[in-house]
Amino acid sequence: MYNLIVAVLAYLIGSVSFAVIVSATMGLDDPRSYGSGNPGATNVLRSGNKKAAVLTLIGDAFKGWLAVWLVVRFGPGFGLGNDAIALAAIAVFLGHLYPLFFRFKGGKGVATAAGVLLAIHPVLGIATVLTWLIIAFFFRYSSLAALAAAVFAPVFDVFLFGPSTIALAILAMSVLLFWRHRSNISKLIAGTESRIGGKKNAQRESQS
Repeated sequence: MYNLIVAVLAYLIGSVSFAVIVSATMGLDDPRSYGSGNPGATNVLRSGNKKAAVLTLIGDAFKGWLAVWLVVRFGPGFGLGNDAIALAAIAVFLGHLYPLFFRFKGGKGVATAAGVLLAIHPVLGIATVLTWLIIAFFFRYSSLAALAAAVFAPVFDVFLFGPSTIALAILAMSVLLFWRHRSNISKLIAGTESRIGGKKNAQRESQS
């Protein structure tokens, strides 16, 4: 019963799309209507409003952190352990990808995944975020940085804490992240992927 409650609450938390909310609050275009059409911080940045992008990034990361932290902090009192933490991680991530409140059209989950990892353990989160930052700094592709971080996140977790259901949850998140970035992978291969800081195009970029 408690696991079901964890899954539902985490999914609902993940379903809050900060890209859409922040953009609407600041009088910006809906991020689903331009650029990649992805309601995430990188696409919001294409609007030219860095403050909105930062707020989106913080909000999406915070909801991932919150959903997992609540289980880490209060779960033991209800007999909940690693399985519930893993369930919360997957549920909040799925909420971001397929948000109930926004017709199941969500983002790609990078910031939310970072928040989840930080809540599981700060060292794990920091190591993964640093991986993203290093790749993004040198190559200027947010998608490439996200894919690299997705590869290393489960490796870091197993190296630091050993095999567990949490590691399996992180691996599942990585697979889903790759799936959500499949169009970006094609663009990276073709050399047409947008770089970080690119301006909003006059017409929406095509998506697969």
